[in-house]
Amino acid sequence: MEPTVIATSPFPALVAWSAVLLVFQICLHSTLVTRELGSGWNAGPRDDNEQPRDVLAGRAGRASKNLRETYPAFVGLALGLAIAGDPSGWGLIGAWIWFACRIVYIPLYLAGIPYIRSLVWLGALSGLGLMGLALVF
Repeated sequence: MEPTVIATSPFPALVAWSAVLLVFQICLHSTLVTRELGSGWNAGPRDDNEQPRDVLAGRAGRASKNLRETYPAFVGLALGLAIAGDPSGWGLIGAWIWFACRIVYIPLYLAGIPYIRSLVWLGALSGLGLMGLALVF
């Protein structure tokens, strides 16, 4: 395979932007927890397993964990499509759907909005499905 095939693919850039999203969510959670529990907790070994009581910090942590549940599938599918190609374009559409839904999911979860948040999660899952179908067919 020619290296230019991957270089011209939009998938590596999407994987890079998804990594930015991942780091953002981790930092958001960490910042909210540190604001409540202090920098000593953040720098320490956390042996006491103290958890934040702040609702927003808890939601940020759960939203981050939720992203990390589907993130390996996204990276694998995106890199697979970068290597194999995506002649139909459906894989790229699926990747953008996943990425957009994961961005929209954050404020919905932080605001505690039910049902719509679940629909957005299903949208992200559908994006992964499109990516998988484009890779298989």
